[in-house]
Amino acid sequence: MSLCPEVAKFMACGLLSGPWVTSDEPVSEPVWRDTCDVGTLPNQTFPDHTPHLATVDGDKDHGYVLSYLQGQRLSACTCPGESHPGPIRSDGTFVGRAAPEIDVFEAIVNDHVGYVSQSGQWAPFNYKYVWKNTTEETEFNTYIGGVFQQCSSGLSKTNQVCTLSFYPSSNSKYAMGFLQACYEQDGGCFAVYGFEYRPGNDGYILWTNDNEPAWKMYGAGMGPDDNVKIGQRPVPQEPMYMIINLGISPQFGGVDFEHLTFPATMLVDWVRVYQHKDHHNIGCDPPDFPTRDYINTYIEAYTNPNLTTWVDDYKQKVPKNRLVDQC
Repeated sequence: MSLCPEVAKFMACGLLSGPWVTSDEPVSEPVWRDTCDVGTLPNQTFPDHTPHLATVDGDKDHGYVLSYLQGQRLSACTCPGESHPGPIRSDGTFVGRAAPEIDVFEAIVNDHVGYVSQSGQWAPFNYKYVWKNTTEETEFNTYIGGVFQQCSSGLSKTNQVCTLSFYPSSNSKYAMGFLQACYEQDGGCFAVYGFEYRPGNDGYILWTNDNEPAWKMYGAGMGPDDNVKIGQRPVPQEPMYMIINLGISPQFGGVDFEHLTFPATMLVDWVRVYQHKDHHNIGCDPPDFPTRDYINTYIEAYTNPNLTTWVDDYKQKVPKNRLVDQC
């Protein structure tokens, strides 16, 4: 894959969010989780604003609150009889469902050097957005989270095969230097990116850059956090789809509008999906994580671009949660 200087992104997302979804995502949390706790509620707090540590030391741009998420709508706390894709356990409770995201890469520029951020997006959030990391060998993204997401992100340089080129300099209009041919321009260089993962509490995600291991995260890293009273957030088990897109964002490096060339192109040579021979799971509606009936029930939310919110525009209700509602 050959990247470009804008925001090139390749990711896998939970099917219930859908690449076509428009109505504020019918499932609002970016991770699958199956515990019934305060993390399923709006802002990760009970109506009395507890636990206290979920209201302090969070996002400095939002009053240091930890979370602005609306809560996990299709949670394990959902009351019987409410709208939920299932499945239902033998005790009558629902399996928690959500919309996880694993990023194969997001392209980043730092001092004219191309990097990729390879990450997982998680909710609910750890206290101060700090997950349980025990290694010092990986270079991590300085961004770890905000009121809408928590991120575990490793950084690594893209392929270092270089081509002679020019780029703007503070000392002169142009300065001679080297840009990575696998990152931008038309050097004809491709690099292989990917991730391997095993779902569940004892699972892992291993990211690769240029066909070599870049960094690995274990499920224990997203274990329970008693500071904010939340349970385990396992490596995603939801059926997932892939998105490859290209955009522009100042959050991933300065945008040089003066010299930017349009149309911009991200070249993709191939995409392959491998599965263990004893663990095949193909399709959008597996029996342990059904999705088809739920999507068809709310198909307008997935297809009408004029519906941008679940409650106000689409006029749907949020399923009752047994922690705060009468079931």
